Amino acid sequence: MSSLEIVLGFLEEAETWRLQSPQFPSKVGGKPAWLSQRGLPSSAGLECEKCRLPMAFLLQVYAPISGQDRAFHRTLFLFCCKTPECFTRNDSSCLKVFRSQLPRRNEFYPFDPPPEDEPPSGHDQGQSALPASGVKLCWVCGCPGNKACSRCHAVNYCGKHHQTLHWKHTHKKECCSKEAPVITALPFLFPESELVTEPEEEQTEDEEEEDTAIPPRREDCPSLAETLAETDLEDMAMHETEDNKVFQRFKKRIAPEPHQVLRYNRGGSPLWVSSQNIPSDPDIQACPCGAKRTFEFQVMPQLLNSLSVDSTGASIDWGTLAVYTCSVSCNHDNQYCPEFIWKQDFSSDQHTQIEQPE
Repeated sequence: MSSLEIVLGFLEEAETWRLQSPQFPSKVGGKPAWLSQRGLPSSAGLECEKCRLPMAFLLQVYAPISGQDRAFHRTLFLFCCKTPECFTRNDSSCLKVFRSQLPRRNEFYPFDPPPEDEPPSGHDQGQSALPASGVKLCWVCGCPGNKACSRCHAVNYCGKHHQTLHWKHTHKKECCSKEAPVITALPFLFPESELVTEPEEEQTEDEEEEDTAIPPRREDCPSLAETLAETDLEDMAMHETEDNKVFQRFKKRIAPEPHQVLRYNRGGSPLWVSSQNIPSDPDIQACPCGAKRTFEFQVMPQLLNSLSVDSTGASIDWGTLAVYTCSVSCNHDNQYCPEFIWKQDFSSDQHTQIEQPE
């Protein structure tokens, strides 16, 4: 992906083999297609900071950096909690992002690009361990898991929570059976799709000028106005107008491509949904190597339509998720490096104004 232009991400169906690690995929849902097979995040590192339950893999973006050999292969992995109550307003502690990178010559993948044709041997969808490093993987989520079933020792888990989930779903019937475990998609995983990209078309100067125009503001409720001081009303009007201006710019910018689920622009700026809860430079934590983190990509609210997360009451939700990464893309001792994510939510009246793509 180029950092000189804004690149949009869209969902497409794909054959399973195209979404596996040797193909260096960008994808949403399913299990992670790990890049490096060493230095993976720990089970504790993949827990939600609120409920301490295992997070689910949301998406990964293959984003190598041209001219930088240590990042010839480079993928960003995003995880989120599946507990709706953890998604409190403008709080990012239910989300985590990790970066992995490799030079072109490495111990896991051939020097030359992967072939376009399906490999002769079928991929093991129930992969229990990474082939080169031997790192054992959880049967449920595909993340590192050293806890084996105490009865059959045939499957591994990242912890008790996923062991219990698999036992109730299918493993109770399969445990100690001579037949191979049935490979079925557990409800914990998000639906899997390939993430394909194309450049965003540049807007004309007239369109950009229209973006900055402030749309008419709705009239305040009379009963509310009667209970507020005049200065409070003026402050509210100014804030509401600015918030509406940002939101209308967001809607207009995405209107030509309403199905976009991701915007990539390394070193650029996010397209915010609100004037509220925009991070300042001190809010964006520096990389452990000391380098500044810069914006790389954002996840759009349209992705929620494809995740099967709709529910009454509390729900997994966001306005946009902005990911910031190390500006020098350090090696971090060849470990998966935690990066920075910022969740911005819609204001209360903006949800009803988002038109869902057909």
